[in-house]
Amino acid sequence: MTKTSRDWLAKAHMLTEALPFMQLYDGKTVVVKYGGHAMGDEKLAELFARDIVLLKQAGINPVVVHGGGPQIGGMLDRLGIKSRFSGGLRITDAQTVEVAEMVLSGRINKQIVTALNRAGGRAVGLSGKDADLMIAVKSRRRKSPDGHIEKALDLGFVGTPKTVNTDILDLMRDRDIIPVVAPIAASARGQTLNVNADTAAGALAGALKAERLVLLTDVAGVLDRKGKLVPRLTPTRLRTLMRNGTVKGGMIPKAETALAARKAGVKAVAILDGRVPHAILLELFTELGAGTLLA
Repeated sequence: MTKTSRDWLAKAHMLTEALPFMQLYDGKTVVVKYGGHAMGDEKLAELFARDIVLLKQAGINPVVVHGGGPQIGGMLDRLGIKSRFSGGLRITDAQTVEVAEMVLSGRINKQIVTALNRAGGRAVGLSGKDADLMIAVKSRRRKSPDGHIEKALDLGFVGTPKTVNTDILDLMRDRDIIPVVAPIAASARGQTLNVNADTAAGALAGALKAERLVLLTDVAGVLDRKGKLVPRLTPTRLRTLMRNGTVKGGMIPKAETALAARKAGVKAVAILDGRVPHAILLELFTELGAGTLLA
């Protein structure tokens, strides 16, 4: 047998190994939060689009929710709009939320939609404002300079989803359309609010009772005190790691999102390194998986 034949045989073997996982997720909803380095790398963005279309072709219903913090920051700089911070958190004033909506619902959203369509999918972009997908309330964070919860902070036009209406997503699912959601929502009074992309993805996953929520980030997953990956966690264990300071920094909001999603009925949450090519496929279609699984 030639090397070429062996290579093709190995690929065929991989496909047969993936079959039980494809059957497991057949007809199920998987919400993917897309952001970080993977979104800014042209090659990784192309691979991401192909992977999402593959999920759809395999009978899975993917819903993509994307971020765009660095792109918003870059546009603010270009427009000469200075950002204000309190307790290390950006204050989203009226000018900033206008730019955020322009960047998230406009340029970034349509870039992702275009990539998915070029990969052979049928994608449609929308935000939380469309069909009242997400009705949000203004967020109030409590944070002190040393990171402990003490002082209330008004972050401006930052929102937390209060209600989620999945009707539009249900229609898209029935028409084999891949939704691409920008985390911009409106309040009950119609006020524009910028929602953290992880939080938005978790809220949508919970409302859809998704089989899996996948959070793509720029680290391997949840790490222990020695910096080693923790491949699997229960909610109880994750809360312990948060209390003793093992989970810290930017992983805290992802952990909070994961716990809230599980409580809302999501079967499992995976926190993956989006810089790894085909990380989503490795997580869903292999025994080994990738990153950290909260189940």
